[in-house]
Amino acid sequence: MNWKFWKKNKGTEPKKKKSKAREWTDAIIFAVVAATIIRVFFIEAYTIPSGSMERSLLVGDFLFVSKVNYGARIPMTPIAFPFAHHTMPLTGTKAYWDGVQWKYRRLPGFQDVKRNDVVVFNFPEGDTVALENQNASYYDLVRNSSWKEVNSQYTITSRPVDKRENYIKRCIAIAGDVVSMKNGIANVNGKDEPLKNTGMMPYLVKFKSPEVNMQVLEKLGFATNEITPTPAPNTFSVNASALMIDELRKLDFVESAMMDPALPTDTELGGIFPHDPNRNWNRDNFGPIKVPAKGWTVQLDSNTMPLYYRAIRTYEGNTVEKSGNDWLINGKKATSYTFKMNYYWMMGDNRHNSADSRYWGFVPEDHVVGKALFIWMSFDSSGSWFSKIRWSRIFKGIN
Repeated sequence: MNWKFWKKNKGTEPKKKKSKAREWTDAIIFAVVAATIIRVFFIEAYTIPSGSMERSLLVGDFLFVSKVNYGARIPMTPIAFPFAHHTMPLTGTKAYWDGVQWKYRRLPGFQDVKRNDVVVFNFPEGDTVALENQNASYYDLVRNSSWKEVNSQYTITSRPVDKRENYIKRCIAIAGDVVSMKNGIANVNGKDEPLKNTGMMPYLVKFKSPEVNMQVLEKLGFATNEITPTPAPNTFSVNASALMIDELRKLDFVESAMMDPALPTDTELGGIFPHDPNRNWNRDNFGPIKVPAKGWTVQLDSNTMPLYYRAIRTYEGNTVEKSGNDWLINGKKATSYTFKMNYYWMMGDNRHNSADSRYWGFVPEDHVVGKALFIWMSFDSSGSWFSKIRWSRIFKGIN
């Protein structure tokens, strides 16, 4: 054998060409990894499934949500199927393995959560789920019947923080704020915060005659299928923003338009947070409630524990027990508690069609996913295919 020839030509042999299948496999793996990194750390697409944020956001809006504004959250459940949130699309099985759980950590962001930000977050009461009835909170089901009945009727599962259902609401109050509501008007730190022009509340509208031009109302943004008659002559109940009502009053066939003086009390499943029989609160009248802030110390008594029990036990991972008139935290008697995280109070703009903090309380900072930036596509469910696209909403910013 010619060793000089072998050494000279060592490594110069042409490499074996990849097969088409191997090239496609490599390309797909690269695309999945790149898309996952973008989705986890930079920006992600979401869709609006319900009308709780109307008229700010409409059903059928597709949004881009920034992960960098508040700082991207490091995955807490790192082993998961790409692009599936908590359930596999075909099999209905879990899309993640919760055998490995990382502590909550977040990369530095450009800003903190501010009042009036539109925020995507994980549903706080989504830690326990009745699989056959996921539209309802498990805790509401239990409050409405009993633990035994719910657990015998449904398949119950638990979910880690980052695999709970995604919600989108407006941040009404940040950590340290005091929030309340009277006759449907929110109050933060002693200052009334009326709904923006996008917010919806019930109004009574009286027309001058039974003949009503519905096309004019549609142009103003009213959903004509939601205009319902009342016992009073020519008077209808509508959901509208203050701006819509101002425009409505200008019409010559409208006699009057005023907010419904008899705002309905809450009759929804489970009732109002903190579900305390000693508090006669409803969705339009509640509070005051102080939103917990990191480092804030609350005195523990019969008045404060209903408000902060779940935050102390579930969100901050302590054992909480009552022994006689005393409270035990992690087995030790406690007269106060200092919070480890910031919390937020989230509400929908469509106040009478929104499951929000009024029903399930505070949103912990480790549940915050990102800030809604803009609408990149919007579809209306009615009309022809081309007319389904809401052209005026494409690339519209979210305020």
